[in-house]
Amino acid sequence: MVTRMVASRGERRSRRVGHGIVAAAMVGAVMFPQVLHGSIEEQRARLPPAATCQDPVEGVWMARVFHQPGLDWYIYTLEIHRTAPGASTLTGELHARFWNGPRNVFEPQPCTPGALDRTVFMTGAGRANGLDVDFYGTSWRPETLNCGPAGSMQWISYNLDHFSGRIDPAIQEFQSVNNDGGEAVNEPSVFRRIRCFDGPSGPSQRPNVTVSAPPLMPPQRAGCARFVP
Repeated sequence: MVTRMVASRGERRSRRVGHGIVAAAMVGAVMFPQVLHGSIEEQRARLPPAATCQDPVEGVWMARVFHQPGLDWYIYTLEIHRTAPGASTLTGELHARFWNGPRNVFEPQPCTPGALDRTVFMTGAGRANGLDVDFYGTSWRPETLNCGPAGSMQWISYNLDHFSGRIDPAIQEFQSVNNDGGEAVNEPSVFRRIRCFDGPSGPSQRPNVTVSAPPLMPPQRAGCARFVP
């Protein structure tokens, strides 16, 4: 995940948040969750219908997360494979598409002056202990410049995402938190499995189940992407 503070839609400046500010923001997150980056329920509502697969871990998983006040959207896609049938070690890849836009427009829009819309690719690895999963990026590279000035993909700095949590097979959700070694600290990211590798999926439908949010809500901060001028 890349870290940035927005000076304007066309300018980005990096920022470090002091530990005291982060701690205060985390307290505020517990008391005033409505000011954060979108509720767990909002994340769920944006996702495609679920796919039911034979293996509880393998497949394509998607999350959509909004970061405020930086006005950054992220679509995370994890392609998770076991290194061998039944193995606890995992391999695969991660894709992170991020763009700037208002909270109520949760799909990428046609390019306009000052807009940024980019995708990075990460090689992935991890481990599954039953339904408890760690899956994380091991290296990254720019993948796609969907919108923005020519050459801007060469000017981003990206922290490798690291998702850890538990899969709920009843609703095909990977309820995770992201720790990227930067500004993402126990940041809730709810993934839904949307595609299988082991043959046709079962009936695809939006689960109608209420699940508790991950235990930690993220601190309020100015977005999670960093554009290095």
